[in-house]
Amino acid sequence: MLEPLNQSNKQSMIEDIKIIHLKSNAQQLETWIAMLNGEIVGHIYMEREENNKIKFLDAWVHEEHRLKGIFRKLWDTRWEYVRERYKGFTVYAWCKPGSLPLLLEKEFVEGETCTYVEKIIS
Repeated sequence: MLEPLNQSNKQSMIEDIKIIHLKSNAQQLETWIAMLNGEIVGHIYMEREENNKIKFLDAWVHEEHRLKGIFRKLWDTRWEYVRERYKGFTVYAWCKPGSLPLLLEKEFVEGETCTYVEKIIS
């Protein structure tokens, strides 16, 4: 059984997370993987595009490790990487409402709302 997460446990756990950066040779994708004790517990991506644009792609954290700061650590690692290497580029992302405050904190400008729809083809 997991012990309750207090601030001390949370900080210790975040310090144990290792972030690994991978670049794809075939595509313009870059990946950051969060590992804890040799297990992948999260990932985040970005794609370099034409005309000096970077698209921030999906992020995922294993449900047993959510609300422990892993998403923030992945996001901040990618953000610092982009800020150091891509001055003058435009970064954009599609995000869920729960991620919007982080993007606004980083001074992204909120655009229009987009709604997901789907249909099974019969």
